[in-house]
Amino acid sequence: MTDARQQLIDHITAEAVFHGDFTLTSGKKASYYVDLRKVSLDHRVAPLIGQVMLDLIADVPDVVAVGGMTMGADPIAAAVLHQGAARGATYDAFVVRKEPKDHGRGRQVEGPDLAGKRVIVLEDTSTTGGSPLKAIEALEKVGAEIAAVAVVVDRGTEAREVIEGAGYPYRFAIGLDDLGLA
Repeated sequence: MTDARQQLIDHITAEAVFHGDFTLTSGKKASYYVDLRKVSLDHRVAPLIGQVMLDLIADVPDVVAVGGMTMGADPIAAAVLHQGAARGATYDAFVVRKEPKDHGRGRQVEGPDLAGKRVIVLEDTSTTGGSPLKAIEALEKVGAEIAAVAVVVDRGTEAREVIEGAGYPYRFAIGLDDLGLA
């Protein structure tokens, strides 16, 4: 395990895991909630996320951009972009809106032109796989090729099966075992 990964696990465990009764986006109930925005927007932790996610996707060839559904994927994509630049990598970032804008250029995918380009869809925490699939739908409409889905924290639910069942490789950096939640 890399030092950055262990530091990231420590930060998430201490600052982003909440215990109680929660309703997830899926409508399911849970006794804990991983609020990754508590750490993904923290100056101490964002660089660690970037480093860990870069390590996770390093062997995926010919990827030019990373991103996903706004808001959860936005700080993850920014962290990868910045840490990648520090390592000499050239990943751009993109943002997928929930709906196309109703003004301006009416875009749903913001950032560089992705037509014909390989991208990785990012997510902060996965439960159902719905957010990455919604992002993939918008990305494929603009001609992007999906190389993989990469998630910071996998909740150990059906997300992996849903994403892989739809035909996309799925990777995650941290699981419930790592956070003492399994």
